[in-house]
Amino acid sequence: MKTIEYYMKLPYKLEIFPDPDEGGYVASYPDLPGCLTMGETIEDAIRNAEDAKREWIGAAIEDKIDIAEPVNLDEYSGQFKLRIPKSLHRRLAERSKEEGVSMNQYCVYLLSQNR
Repeated sequence: MKTIEYYMKLPYKLEIFPDPDEGGYVASYPDLPGCLTMGETIEDAIRNAEDAKREWIGAAIEDKIDIAEPVNLDEYSGQFKLRIPKSLHRRLAERSKEEGVSMNQYCVYLLSQNR
């Protein structure tokens, strides 16, 4: 069985953003649903996030909840090939030219809009 220390050593992504309503900062771990905390400063938020992560992992282990390990982005190249109809290729090429960007940049933009 994996321990709290095992999970604490894993490189979970920590997101920190300002809280416009309450002030201070919110910190969360996207790979650990519901694991979030706040702090008056970024440093406080980071410190509190480590405590929150430890408590979240401990509770998950105790309740026998599966704990996701962080996504390893090194496993992804950022590239893939896609076969599309010629008519779609033409429309994408024309639209990207109108926007003044490469077709690759335009496609990345379109994909990012449909998360």
